[in-house]
Amino acid sequence: MRFLRQSLTGLFLASVALGLLVWAGALIQGAVQTRLSDSPRMPEPRERVFAVNILPISFETVTPVLTAFGEVQSRRTLELRTAIEGTLVDFHPAFVEGGRVAEGMLLARIQPADLEAALDSADTDLDDAEAELREARRAAVLEAEALAGVEEQAALRQRAFERQTDLEARSVGTTAQVEEAELAASVARQAVTSARQSLAAAEARVNSAQTALARARIARADARRRLDETEIRAPFDAQLSGVSVVAGRRVSANEQLASLVDPNALEVAFRVSVLQYTRLLDDTGALREAPVRVVQDLLGGRLETTGRLIREGAAVGEGQTGRLLYATLGRTGGFKPGDFVTVEVTEPPLDRVARLPATALDAAGDVLAIGDGDRLEAIPVTLMRRQGDDILVRGDALAGRDIVTQRTPLLGAGIKVRPLRAEGAPDPAIEEMLELDAERRARLVAFVETNTRMPDEARQTLLAQLAQDRVPASVVARLEDRMGS
Repeated sequence: MRFLRQSLTGLFLASVALGLLVWAGALIQGAVQTRLSDSPRMPEPRERVFAVNILPISFETVTPVLTAFGEVQSRRTLELRTAIEGTLVDFHPAFVEGGRVAEGMLLARIQPADLEAALDSADTDLDDAEAELREARRAAVLEAEALAGVEEQAALRQRAFERQTDLEARSVGTTAQVEEAELAASVARQAVTSARQSLAAAEARVNSAQTALARARIARADARRRLDETEIRAPFDAQLSGVSVVAGRRVSANEQLASLVDPNALEVAFRVSVLQYTRLLDDTGALREAPVRVVQDLLGGRLETTGRLIREGAAVGEGQTGRLLYATLGRTGGFKPGDFVTVEVTEPPLDRVARLPATALDAAGDVLAIGDGDRLEAIPVTLMRRQGDDILVRGDALAGRDIVTQRTPLLGAGIKVRPLRAEGAPDPAIEEMLELDAERRARLVAFVETNTRMPDEARQTLLAQLAQDRVPASVVARLEDRMGS
């Protein structure tokens, strides 16, 4: 009986288990058929809204600043070269690299012994030429007096001849006496001719002596000049650069010893584009004397001075573009020739322009403005200037509009946005914190937990921030943008 009872109990339990399995299979089959036969329920699409920073447009008069890079140089630079060859002696202590010299200071001297001897010889030749000229002039005076005496004798002989002729005509004198008087007059005239020749020779000697004296003076002046060229002096107050000689060295003619640079007559040369150059011209086409600011950035500081435009390069130069401009420097303290500096030139003011961040303009020259229903609208503008990270634009359709300050590839005309005005924009240095209500917090937490593409470490960080009483506004805005609400 006991065996029969246990057998019936096992049979009953097996029947119940089999019935449960059949019932479960029917439930699964019905659920699968229902799933396959039902149409999928699509979630209602929601438009994605982007948060954008906007800036209200206000027109103003702005004075643009043209920025360029240039090099400081000196307007007065001179190469010190030797005019003659010789040995350098008598160096001045300031004749070193960077030494400051005054106008007229004797910097160095070339051994002058040979040139002093040449000058003494020229002085002697000059004395001989002067003595020869004095002697020639005395001889010329004597010859002139001799000529006067001979002419006087010739006049007497002529009058005697005329008297003998008159006596012969009155039959008082003889023919022999007339011929003798005529011969004497002829001899007297020949003597006058000889005296004139002697005077001419004496005058020629004077001219030759004068020429010799002039040559002697030229030779002496040349000897003096060459002796003076042994002294190397500073023509103006300056500073020495590129000194490459020492005392006792023998130099050749025209060899460069150093360069003189005036540290107080500095200017800056910088190159601008042709378009920028045309903005600096006045109505007559001449370069305006616009004010400039010259800045040299240093490690931990900066040098700064002001100046004015003074001139432009005459030619573009081979392999160059644009225009080369020059500006004076007002205060030159701290600047040296060769410094690389930033030059800021003040341009003529522009009327009725708006200042915007450079990120607000796209390559097509359009900006995005907030339109009806907080949808973006593209507005064409005219770019007037670029000023660092800002731009100056002009456009009639900008008046009274709010412009998106930062363009991204996701933004375009027709996109719905949530404007963030400049007054309510968070301070980058201080993170804005928000207090969330329970429903908003739960929605954000659910989105983070169900996001399978988010790394676990980032998910835990966001959940920890959402669990706080105050949550960073940037985190909330980022999550809501991804949620599309």
